[in-house]
Amino acid sequence: MALDAQSGPAPAPSGGPRRMPRTIALVGIDGSGKTTQARVVAAELAAAGHRAAYRQNAGGRHWFGRIAVMAGRADAEDLFGRRGTLVVESALRWLAIARTLLRRVVRREIAVMDRYAVCQFASLRAHGARPSAERFARLAYRLFPRPGVTFFLAVDPEVAQDRIERRGYDSETLDYLRTADAAYRSLREFPAFVVIDANGPAEQVTKAILAELGRV
Repeated sequence: MALDAQSGPAPAPSGGPRRMPRTIALVGIDGSGKTTQARVVAAELAAAGHRAAYRQNAGGRHWFGRIAVMAGRADAEDLFGRRGTLVVESALRWLAIARTLLRRVVRREIAVMDRYAVCQFASLRAHGARPSAERFARLAYRLFPRPGVTFFLAVDPEVAQDRIERRGYDSETLDYLRTADAAYRSLREFPAFVVIDANGPAEQVTKAILAELGRV
């Protein structure tokens, strides 16, 4: 199924009881709380009797950054180059999503995904990749089905930067976070996202996500 429509809620069947989406994706800029919320939402669904599991679909940029520092470089792009980093990131995220979807089918679980394909498209735009790079990525990622629902965790870049600094193992400039936020909002999938205000306490954000899941 083409990715063009994959980031919005799947159409509900006419008549009959509604079921929990099989794939729930949380996306947004670094510091928006994707990992925290994906873990908590998966736990909440499991506690409610659903077979749900947290699944991470990272592209490896954080680990590349650590390797770069160990090698005496500033960051991943300083080690691999911008184009090389984006290529490796795209490939690793593709493999991560493929593994997650396979597990979902085999284990018949609800996959609560920390990031999805649209995160790669936004990353390519935010890092200034050529349009041809995004076209190629979309061609590769179109193999994957759309999530049942995609939550965009909307957070002010200043709040996101503060969270990143407080966690203490990496950093992002305010300019980049603003660029990344604009990149997400410029995606053609964005109108279909369920936007969640993620500026508040984690418990409040979780409550909003669970409330929206009840409506999907």
